[in-house]
Amino acid sequence: MAKSLPTRDQVKVEETWNLKDLFATEQAYEEAVEAVITEAENFANSYKGTIKDAASAIQVLDAYQKLQEQMVPIGAYASLSVSVDQTNNEAQMRNSKYGSVAAKIGSQTSFVMSELTELPTEILQQACEQSTDFAVYLEKIIKQKPHQLHPEVEKTLAAFSSTFSAPYGLYNTTKLVDMKFPDFQVEDENYPLSYVSFEGSWESEPDTAKRRAAFDAFSTKLRDYQHTTAKTYDTHVQTEKTTADLRGHKSVIDYLLIRQDVDRSMYNRQIDVIMKELAPHMRRYAKLLQKIYQLDEMTFADLKIPVDPTYEPTITTRESKKYIDDALAIMGEDYTNMVDRAYAERWVDFAQNAGKSTGAFCSSPYGSHPYILISWTGSMEDVFVLAHELGHAGHFYNAFKHQNLFNTRASMYFIEAPSTMNEMLMANHLLANSDDPRFKRWVLSSIVSRTYYHNFVTHLLEAAYQRKVYELVDEGGNVNATILNDLKRSVLEEFWGDTVVINEGAELTWMRQPHYYMGLYPYTYSAGLTISTEMAKRVLNEGKPAVDDWLTVLQAGGSKSPADLAKMAGIDITTDQPLRDTIAYIGELIDQIEQLTEEIG
Repeated sequence: MAKSLPTRDQVKVEETWNLKDLFATEQAYEEAVEAVITEAENFANSYKGTIKDAASAIQVLDAYQKLQEQMVPIGAYASLSVSVDQTNNEAQMRNSKYGSVAAKIGSQTSFVMSELTELPTEILQQACEQSTDFAVYLEKIIKQKPHQLHPEVEKTLAAFSSTFSAPYGLYNTTKLVDMKFPDFQVEDENYPLSYVSFEGSWESEPDTAKRRAAFDAFSTKLRDYQHTTAKTYDTHVQTEKTTADLRGHKSVIDYLLIRQDVDRSMYNRQIDVIMKELAPHMRRYAKLLQKIYQLDEMTFADLKIPVDPTYEPTITTRESKKYIDDALAIMGEDYTNMVDRAYAERWVDFAQNAGKSTGAFCSSPYGSHPYILISWTGSMEDVFVLAHELGHAGHFYNAFKHQNLFNTRASMYFIEAPSTMNEMLMANHLLANSDDPRFKRWVLSSIVSRTYYHNFVTHLLEAAYQRKVYELVDEGGNVNATILNDLKRSVLEEFWGDTVVINEGAELTWMRQPHYYMGLYPYTYSAGLTISTEMAKRVLNEGKPAVDDWLTVLQAGGSKSPADLAKMAGIDITTDQPLRDTIAYIGELIDQIEQLTEEIG
């Protein structure tokens, strides 16, 4: 029987990450906050009103970058502290205080962007030519010139930044602090339930009675908070709509895409092609699961079950290292040294505890090492998730070595390529080291049910739903729980057709995802995986030359557009061919799983 989650102070220290690499003591953190507040005031006093030509623009950007570098570890420490325990009052208040400090500094320094955008384009182009360090940043400013507002308006908007980001904090508080799940009952036995245990265990529980009971109990509790969560989300999207209108964008989607350096056609193509062409393959996979489990009907609550539950190995965090070391060895010594350090120096927070953020993420503060959050359940899926997050870590680890702060972050459109690449390398390694049909089926089904389902189905269906929300908002509408439930259900029904029963509670899935508060993030998972699928094929066929190309891409960080980064890897994402090739590859994987299932009997 599953156990209730321990509190943060009850977990083993070795299972937690070491934030002392950012600040050794609370006093050191407080001193850093005071120092950056003073530095921001000095910066504003010294440079406001001085940006007149290319030389002064470069001088100010150099000082501005140094100020931003001071803020990075402070913000990371505040957010990472609260992410592992949303119930910790001290961490909550520290994070809130930092948000206020960052908003004040953002307001004080908003003149940098205002004064730069007021310069003639030819002056900005001169600055680009004179400074390779800031060329990419300045080119983005040139693109943003038509959407920049009066300096005093920009200053005011910056001062409200913590208020504008409040819906995301409110969402997390509702989800991780206020929402308490009751036990659910199956055949007179009680089982404890939480966000972590549902998404980490119960959702893929092979026992149908327990899995469906957990889904019903989980959905019942979500429904209690649907109106508050919907109002929180509506506040967020209306803020984005107002900002888009103020800045003269045609729509919220256009406003959000400009940050990604991607045009509308690439965004729409990713959603439309997958909705239409992947759906038949995934319906086939759902039917296969239904046949294996001999289910009378396949419901939404059954989609995460493993093909072969008796074959799923249990993996400790210590054992996971060998799998990951072996799979990523092809990336070279420097990369695997980074992986070794992640384990040895406690870059990873493995613990399961109450109040911890759900899912997994990698935070990479510039000037420090990456931090990875995961709640380790012991399934092989966790190894794929950790490999994924180490892909983000490896991306920024390489970019930090070769790029300045302003050039490290690749477009959100590309950001999931390095992470999903590691999942593909893990799968390729496992397949290459066994001829056992059952093991091969297990690996192939892990790729489909974990890597592709997560990125090409779960997040893609979120993207299709999110687009409907923004289309409604762009027409002047608002959203509430009823509307959001209807939109989500319509997307699920369109994709799964009559193969899967969209049972009651499935429509509430929109409540589970924080990505909706991060711009147009959901669709980028499939975009990144499209790139990494094609790249993994190159690595499999070519070996080291392909790896060297990929490492060069990682080192480029955000110094190039997503299309240019993909081109460096030998992939043309300005066409639909890589996406259609990836969908065909998923179909081939499902073909192999079906054939192996027949063979195994």
